[in-house]
Amino acid sequence: MTVYIDPPTWPGHGRMWSHLVSDVSFEELHAFAAAIGCPPRAFERDHYDVPDVRYADAVAAGAVEVGSKELVRRITAAGLRRPKGRPA
Repeated sequence: MTVYIDPPTWPGHGRMWSHLVSDVSFEELHAFAAAIGCPPRAFERDHYDVPDVRYADAVAAGAVEVGSKELVRRITAAGLRRPKGRPA
């Protein structure tokens, strides 16, 4: 089981955000997100948006820290990338 998180460098709603992804399955991603308290509404196409204040919690629970480009590379290689404008 490997779940990845990028640094909280994405601004929105007055805070910074990270992206949480799996390179195995969405089932794995949903289970991990639920275990760390991410609400289902935080899921967007292929990732969970994680606020900067929850970043350390995700890492402590086992999420592997990677850069944003590496995160996209991993989910694309796994066939789990769902870019905006494409059907899910």
